Amino acid sequence: MKAIFKGCATALATPFKDNKFDANAYAKLIEYQLENGVSALVACGTTGEPSTLSSTEWAKVIEACIKQVNGRVPVIAGTGSNNTMQVIEKAQEAKRLGADAQLIVTPYYNKTTQEGLIAHFSIIAEKTELPIIVYNVPSRTGMTISADTVGKLSKIDNIVAVKEATSDMALEADMMVACDNKLHFYSGSDETVVPFMSIGGLGVISVVSNVAPKITSDMTGAMLNGDYKYAASLQLKLMRLIRLLFSKVSPIPLKAALSLIGICENEVRLPLIPMTESEMQPLKQCLKELNLI
Repeated sequence: MKAIFKGCATALATPFKDNKFDANAYAKLIEYQLENGVSALVACGTTGEPSTLSSTEWAKVIEACIKQVNGRVPVIAGTGSNNTMQVIEKAQEAKRLGADAQLIVTPYYNKTTQEGLIAHFSIIAEKTELPIIVYNVPSRTGMTISADTVGKLSKIDNIVAVKEATSDMALEADMMVACDNKLHFYSGSDETVVPFMSIGGLGVISVVSNVAPKITSDMTGAMLNGDYKYAASLQLKLMRLIRLLFSKVSPIPLKAALSLIGICENEVRLPLIPMTESEMQPLKQCLKELNLI
């Protein structure tokens, strides 16, 4: 089974200016990623604030990413929702726009059971064509996919991968065992990319790579090439920045960091509020230490 990507995929922030999608800044962010070696891009994942985008805006962001990338790397559309039928509609639109795959987070707020998860992903797979990356992030959704459920989902043809964001190596290992090599696995936790890849992960869907794409890409590339010592050194090099980027609800600190490196405005949508100048000082110092500004 061919992987959608290997290495680093960036979960892109969605730039705003005066509460509108800033297409120019988005293009700048995408080029910054591609110039620094990322292997794929995710549009409208959690980091892209999709829950505050209208359906028209969501499609506009997906389309802008696909057009700017122009086939240089795979584009993965975030289609997740706690409304199964809405996921299907988004997935069909993402396919029409030219996305290569879709990232689907587990239902949130209303949540479901493990049996409900299987039913949810099964009907999406039946009704849509884009390859599916199942996204497990209980800190956002309030529920965890069990290893047994991952094993059952692995039997569905166009479910091809899992983004696993718990940093629980035992759970991740159990998932890999349960699927019997039928799925690929990507880390959803920047702070544990190296250990995750050491047990068989193919890479990361990353937040920190928005700001530090070269370091993150070099880290995953080193792991894929067996240079574990160098990869570990880069993981440790990124740790302070990673902690700062999650010091408030993501992507609040990320938008601040992107403004500091000159990519976009320090603007998020309510209910999120931007970092203040004083709150940004540790982030600014860290970016200087990493030679990112």
